[in-house]
Amino acid sequence: MIGNQSAIAIFKGQKGYSRLFTAGLINGIGDRFTGIAVLALVLQLTGSGMAVGISLGVRLLPYLFLAPLGGILGSKFPRKYIMIATDMMRVPVALAFLWVDGEDKLWLLYTASFLLAAGEAIYSPIRKSSIPLLVNKDSLLTVNGLEQLMSGCVLIVGAFSGGVVSMWFGPEAAFIMNALSFLIAALFIYGIDFSQKVDRMTEDHRDIDSSNEHKVKVNRQQKAGRLRALGIVISGSITLQVIFGYELLVPMLNGLDNVLISVYAVQEFQAGDIGVGAFYAALGIGLSLSFFAGRYVKRGLLAVAIIGLMIEGLLLMGISVSNHFVIAFILYILLSFAGGTGNACLDTLVMRETPSTMQPVIFGLLSAVGNSLLGLSMLLAGWLLEWVEPRALGFAGGAGFSGIAILLAGYALVRSKKKGLQNF
Repeated sequence: MIGNQSAIAIFKGQKGYSRLFTAGLINGIGDRFTGIAVLALVLQLTGSGMAVGISLGVRLLPYLFLAPLGGILGSKFPRKYIMIATDMMRVPVALAFLWVDGEDKLWLLYTASFLLAAGEAIYSPIRKSSIPLLVNKDSLLTVNGLEQLMSGCVLIVGAFSGGVVSMWFGPEAAFIMNALSFLIAALFIYGIDFSQKVDRMTEDHRDIDSSNEHKVKVNRQQKAGRLRALGIVISGSITLQVIFGYELLVPMLNGLDNVLISVYAVQEFQAGDIGVGAFYAALGIGLSLSFFAGRYVKRGLLAVAIIGLMIEGLLLMGISVSNHFVIAFILYILLSFAGGTGNACLDTLVMRETPSTMQPVIFGLLSAVGNSLLGLSMLLAGWLLEWVEPRALGFAGGAGFSGIAILLAGYALVRSKKKGLQNF
């Protein structure tokens, strides 16, 4: 197993991360509660698909500007207190939905949705960059696998429970539970001690690359400006260049899959809302299972991520031509498994390749770029579906994923040969 540490050993031996994990799980489930309740409330008040689209769109807008801001704040101020502050500030925002009782109050719903997403845009990169401060370097892949497991549990438990709560007790109960989740998560984060790992992380990242050229660049970054320092680190790492290429290209197609999953369930398989829930549950199952792949991955993380992207593309093409709901369900599990494994590898590589002080900035940039492009891609997918048959669009998207994988692999191989590296 990576780092010879199981998940149980990590939770027992590294209490700081166990608290961070629990806070993330609680936050994620609470957010799912509100997400489902908001959609139910919008449909109840308006019955408008456009209103639903707006409520989803406003949750992506803040990432473009605030995710980089979160990265900058995380590099200047204690990350623990920024996370607590964003949780506490989101409590009254989560409760603001309680006052939405008619179409004339939709502006309040949109505003609250925007503010919740703004808090998450700041919170997310800071939380992710806090992981290396709480765990041993050799355990990073296992821990990032746990992060995928957490996402899977949130997707399954949060979506299902949120739907049940909203249906039985009304959207108001879901909003109150989300507010409580922020309070509880803040209490867990308050008990985290970051001080023990900061000095060691600073030392660990001095040996990012053994080449003399990169050592000189890393030393020069201490005197360079923040953006210039970031450019120096990225220019000295083929791995980071490929990861940034991944984050620029993949989200441009990811929106297609996000939109098509509901279209397939309702229009192609005539499975209705139950089908949509089942497909999302399949994604959660795949993410959860991807955690167990970590024990078999010991090296070549970048290659694993690229191969995973290639497999995702092939599976998306398979889903687009499938005529059986059960087969599509299984393919979605495999799709999410491949994606979750690749994401764990990529996050681990970013944490290994960049100095601790720069990680909030990098994760903030990646979050801003990824979510902004995802939002545009979803809008494009909605427009294309007016002209293109869903299965044809899905097949093209899958082919695009595979094409991106080939492009990134080619770039990594060519750059590695030029630098005389043996592998990537």
